[in-house]
Amino acid sequence: MSIMAKDKKKRKEIKQKLLHKYRLVILNESTFEEKISFKLSRLNVFVTGTLFIIVLIGLTTLIIAFTPLREYIPGYSSTRLKRQATELTYKTDSLVTVLNYTNRYLDNVRLVLRGDVENNEVNRDSLFEKYKLDPSTVDLTPIREDLLLREEVDLEDKYNLFERNIENVGSLLFAPLSGTVSQNFDPNNKHYAVDVVAPKDTPVKSIADGTVLFSEWTAETGYVIIVKHQDDLTSVYKHNGSLSKSQGDWVRAGEVIASIGNTGELTTGPHLHFELWKKGKPVNPLNYIDFK
Repeated sequence: MSIMAKDKKKRKEIKQKLLHKYRLVILNESTFEEKISFKLSRLNVFVTGTLFIIVLIGLTTLIIAFTPLREYIPGYSSTRLKRQATELTYKTDSLVTVLNYTNRYLDNVRLVLRGDVENNEVNRDSLFEKYKLDPSTVDLTPIREDLLLREEVDLEDKYNLFERNIENVGSLLFAPLSGTVSQNFDPNNKHYAVDVVAPKDTPVKSIADGTVLFSEWTAETGYVIIVKHQDDLTSVYKHNGSLSKSQGDWVRAGEVIASIGNTGELTTGPHLHFELWKKGKPVNPLNYIDFK
């Protein structure tokens, strides 16, 4: 009983301390006149202080969450900056990819200009082996939409010569000039062209419609002009005496683009060094063009 009485007495003392009233008075130092007075208790001070701290934390959280001030906090990561960094990373990666493709393309052009291209033999059977299908397992019956599409394509191809496969219609290519072939196409000796002898200043014509990719002077092959045509076909004209077209110009089939000359370190007299490339590989121009 004595222990319970002591505990009860102790709780009562604590309660009295919490609820004991105090007066906070603000006086005029000169006249000692009472200006403001507050009645306080320990409990009131504790509750008021706790509420003030909670409100202060809440306001600080709101300011940080919904105002730009949060970006000045050390270690804070902005969502907007993250998004911009991610977009810049993607753009940089795309630019690097485009730059790599461009460098590879320029390297190929340099190889064409120097004539330093290897004619790699490729086993076509091994390339298509994994794509072979058993015809008995495939339904080859054309559907109605397929038949209509074929009829439409046949009508378009009938009147559009340059959409046909150039492998089968070599007669569609214009001869760049008439002359005597002095050296034939010889890939084994890295001569991916035919040399056509003709009088100096003879006009050199484009074999088909296309865009001029290159039109400049080179030390070894003199004045060189390269024209890009449809169907991944590229024609190269070297050792010219002069050039009539510039890079980026559009030329028509049979249009004069240069003249016969004797320029460059590797020339042996007035002639045209003519190369024909199909899908990035050299082909024999005599299979498509008659120079007589």
